[in-house]
Amino acid sequence: MADTIIKIDLNKSPYENDKIHNRWHPDIPMVATVKPGDDFIVECCDWTGGQIKNDDSADDVRDVDLTQVHFLSGPIGVEGCEPGDLLEVDILDIGTFDDSQWGFNGFFAKTNGGGFLTEHFPDAQKSIWDFNGMFTKSRHIPNVEFAGLIHPGLIGCLPSKEMLEEWNKREEELYNTDPDRVPGLANLPFGDTAHMGRMTGDDKTKAAAEGARTVPPREHGGNCDIKDLSRGSKVYFPVYVNGGGLSVGDLHFSQGDGEITFCGAIEMAGWIHLRVNLIKDGMSKYGIKNPIFKPSPIKPRYDDYVIFEGISVDEQGKQHYLDVHIAYRQACLNAIEYMTKFGYTKAQAYAILGCAPVEGHISGVVDVPNACATLWLPTGIFDFDINPNANGPEKKVSGGMDVPLSKDKE
Repeated sequence: MADTIIKIDLNKSPYENDKIHNRWHPDIPMVATVKPGDDFIVECCDWTGGQIKNDDSADDVRDVDLTQVHFLSGPIGVEGCEPGDLLEVDILDIGTFDDSQWGFNGFFAKTNGGGFLTEHFPDAQKSIWDFNGMFTKSRHIPNVEFAGLIHPGLIGCLPSKEMLEEWNKREEELYNTDPDRVPGLANLPFGDTAHMGRMTGDDKTKAAAEGARTVPPREHGGNCDIKDLSRGSKVYFPVYVNGGGLSVGDLHFSQGDGEITFCGAIEMAGWIHLRVNLIKDGMSKYGIKNPIFKPSPIKPRYDDYVIFEGISVDEQGKQHYLDVHIAYRQACLNAIEYMTKFGYTKAQAYAILGCAPVEGHISGVVDVPNACATLWLPTGIFDFDINPNANGPEKKVSGGMDVPLSKDKE
């Protein structure tokens, strides 16, 4: 059995655990050291650190403190790992805790986080998903059950001092182009809620004030939310500090491509079994500045889809030039509208696209002025036929609760 080198207690705040951090900074101390070839288990809290509860109210999603996230387990040092190397990480297994067999999906309020379709879904909403082995279903989304593709939403190595400075510089420049935008264009350093692992005193205060937030993916990996980084996948991370400083968290039971509801996967606490190796000087040998990976050989076998197209013409009819963001947005909106014809509310349909193993594809980027993006909705996740036919759609969805909506504050 592999050793569990980082343990957590779901009944305690992550701030009480010095093997957890929620910012990226090169000076965060390693909490464990392993050797190339070692395998080990790391336990992770959910990305909010327990702020979201298993109930039928979305008020906790409305009020979530997003300056705290993400809580990551690590950093883990690897002997002999130096800047310029590639850290090879095998994801051997991932699982749930016996006493936490559930996860959550949510839409953040536009005023507190927002999301991909925040103009259409401006209020906080939540769905709870119960796990039964490899399958999941929700009391809030009837007539749907599917196999999970469990993966870490966030995994990466510590940045160098120079890389951290570059991140903060470029993101601040973007933020300053429209500082009053809601939601904001970027999440800048915020020391008040920073958890810097084992750092203390003035060093901690200084690092907290400049530590990068964990929200976006960057050159080191980070919050990439790639659903195919599941059991059996292999990732090659660029190394920027001595030891590498591998950290992991934000575990997902399942997710659709794009994680379009932002809190868009089925978020969970759990554990991950990893193995590490090194490729010395691998960054220059292979010309790598961002991680590359080999996908899992294990995935749910859904091979029948209804595929929705979107083009780079927005909801107001404005033409955009080869804009794949707009095109994928339209594909998602088209799928949501389609599912409402079978009885789902738009919120339930949106949650399905965030949680189920839907596939997103960039299908065309050469035919000016329209890019084409597609969303692939697996038909096998439904307990009824969702394919179009000559008789038209029948409203099959019945029973269960709608996705809970947050209540207005007094």
